[in-house]
This record gives sequence, structure tokens and C-alpha cells, in this order.
Amino acid sequence: MTAAERRAQLIEVGREVFAEKGYEATAVEELASAAGVSKPVVYEHFGGKEGLYAVVIDREMEKVVQTVTDAIGEGTPRERFERAIVAFLTYIQAEPDGFAVLSHDAPPTISGGGKLGSLLSIVGTRVEDVFTQSFAAAGYDRKAAPIYAQALIGMVVYVGRWWVDHPRLSANEVATHLSALSWMGLRHLPKKPERLEVPGRPRKKR
Repeated sequence: MTAAERRAQLIEVGREVFAEKGYEATAVEELASAAGVSKPVVYEHFGGKEGLYAVVIDREMEKVVQTVTDAIGEGTPRERFERAIVAFLTYIQAEPDGFAVLSHDAPPTISGGGKLGSLLSIVGTRVEDVFTQSFAAAGYDRKAAPIYAQALIGMVVYVGRWWVDHPRLSANEVATHLSALSWMGLRHLPKKPERLEVPGRPRKKR
């Protein structure tokens, strides 16, 4: 193999092994053995398992972000949201190893980490732009757009985790239900939400 081919092979092997065992439980020896190389080869290309893991994470997150970004490129706000859900669920279905890697916890030394919270933040930031435009056009507070973007993306990601173990419905069916739930709430969203008065909670001073 050329150096580029070997690097690509190690990334694919690392993706599979990290998906199965997670970062902490994976040893460099296992990565090397799965790739049919010696430990020094892994160190030569990535400096160790942390370097390989960081590359796997970066590539996987970029793949998801690009998929969702493409899905929300056009259409009405509701169409964009539903397309984003379908895109993400389709990714989960088509790339189980990739989603498994993103679902595992990563060490704090990894930039961005392999936690779903990091993925949520990145995807949510992309979706914020769409929400901000829609909020402004409808007369809502632009500053509140990120709250709803992060909340909706969080709902989709965690339902996606549940869907992995309960795939009775198709990606389109799950997307339709999530879209209906969220859209009905957004349709009736007041321009200036007021906090409910809860018994026993001190009232806000005017």
C-alpha cells in the first residue's frame, strides 16, 4: 500500500474498532492487529490511538453536518426541518459504525470530543441560521432562535438514539411525527412567552 492508502485503511479500521469498543477500551495493539500492521505503523501515521480517533471523529461529524446542511438548503421552514430529520435518521441507518463512534464518550483531550453534545452544538449552529431568518420574518425575537434550534436538534438526535434500538418505523415515518410535534408548537408560539406562575415560587419583582 502507498502511505495514503495505508492511512485510509487505518481510518476505516479505527472507525470499526472504536464503534464496537469505544475509545478507552481500545488499545493500539488491537487497531494494528485489525489492520494487519505493526504498532509503529499506527504511530507513524497518527501518533497513537488518540490521533487516529480524532481523525475518525472529525470526518464523521463533518459527514453528518454536511448531510443535514444540504437537507435544509431550500424549501419552507417546515420542509427544511423534516428533511433534516430524514437526513439524520438515514445517516444513522446507513452508517451504524459512524453513529456508534459519535455516541461513545471521548476523552477530554480530544478537541470537540466524541460526545453527541458536540455534534448537537455543531449541527444546531447550522440550523440556527434558518431559524433566525424565519423568526425575523415572522416578527419574533431573533435572539431566541438558537434556543429553539438547539432544542429541536436535540430532540431529533436523542430520538435517533432510541430509534436505533426500536426501528419499527421508517425514517420518513419518524420524521413526520417529529415534524408534526415540533411544528404544531412553533405555529402557536407566542411572540413574547411569559413565565407561568408556579405555586411556591417567588414572584419576579416588577
